[in-house]
Amino acid sequence: MLKDITIGQHFPGNSPVHRLDSRIKILVTIAYVVFLFLSSNIAGLALNIIFVFSLYMLAKIPLKMLRKSLKPILPIIIFTVILNLFFITGTGTPLFHLWKINIYKEGVIFCIVMVIRIICLISGTSLLTYTTSPIELTDGMERLMKPLEFIKFPVHEMAMMMTIALRFIPTLIEETDKIISAQKSRGALLDSGSFKDRVKALVPILIPLFISAFRRADELATAMECRCYHGGKGRTRLKQLKITGSDILSTVICIVFFTAVFATRLVMPSLI
Repeated sequence: MLKDITIGQHFPGNSPVHRLDSRIKILVTIAYVVFLFLSSNIAGLALNIIFVFSLYMLAKIPLKMLRKSLKPILPIIIFTVILNLFFITGTGTPLFHLWKINIYKEGVIFCIVMVIRIICLISGTSLLTYTTSPIELTDGMERLMKPLEFIKFPVHEMAMMMTIALRFIPTLIEETDKIISAQKSRGALLDSGSFKDRVKALVPILIPLFISAFRRADELATAMECRCYHGGKGRTRLKQLKITGSDILSTVICIVFFTAVFATRLVMPSLI
């Protein structure tokens, strides 16, 4: 069900990961994504898997949440597997041959590496929203992008838009699930028929969804205006971001991890 999708949701807690400064978590997430795609051997990929699963254990986020976060990208994973498995050629004898279909060892290895990267990518980035509230996320992004104000870049507005977009993902998913249930109760056949029929069946879902999204956006704009919101200029914050000793220690540990990942790239042969 759509309601099982957890992208953009925040799960309050008091774990060491939850208590980290939002700026540190954003920077670590960006660095994690970069070094994840620099990992091209068994050791590097294993370190990334251990790192992200250790953070989930430390944050006390149930692994079923990880499964739910991977649910929406399952079609992408399947498409990646098919694309890499059947279209990457190798130099040796194919592992499987049928008519014009050849599966090589290189294709299998590349397929495994890409699937691991996608799973680790979604798991790592989802952990950021799981352990960081929308307000903290907005403040962290705004602080990190503050140097862009010198070139007249609307930093506060951009951070606010990104956070609102993340916050509205679970709301729109819940709204979509309600609309689908309502249409099914009226006799709509959404799960049967040909591909063309299923595409046509999306129309009575998309139209009310768009109307609901615009209505919620208008209500949000009205609510912000009623609370005298006019941008970030001159505004104060309830919680001030402050780097603590645990933030510094966590940063050092992450730097050691990223150094180890980069070292594996230098000393071990690449799989792809």
